Amino acid sequence: MPERMPTCAHGCGDREALFHFRVAAVADSIAPIVETVSDLARRELAGGKEMELALALQEALANAVVHGSRGDPEQIVECWVAYGTEGVLVAIRDSGPGFDPDDVPDPLSLQQLGSDHGRGIHMIRQLVDDVHFLRNGAEIHMRKK
Repeated sequence: MPERMPTCAHGCGDREALFHFRVAAVADSIAPIVETVSDLARRELAGGKEMELALALQEALANAVVHGSRGDPEQIVECWVAYGTEGVLVAIRDSGPGFDPDDVPDPLSLQQLGSDHGRGIHMIRQLVDDVHFLRNGAEIHMRKK
């Protein structure tokens, strides 16, 4: 039976996934996923948008590995990818407790310019057309048209 995207109230889930990756929460797991998804995006997205998706995907996976799973190779990070008329859909889930994305400080505010917190989430929001968080922030869904 084909793997399905995680169900989502925003309408991007509950469909057949083209890819489903289930990897140990280590940094070496990120590049092969990004490369595979970039190949799909290169064929399906116009005008260099695959690079934007690749950057957002790399950052989301790094957050899942480093923050969500604390780089513990015993933990699992999952990534689902689908494609349809609405673009490339990606869902990433880590095994951590999550976080409140609304509490992530704006890295462009004067108080945060020297901080290294919040840049990744900000970058993801700028690079994809739609992003939302589920499971208390332990799951992110992104869409690139």
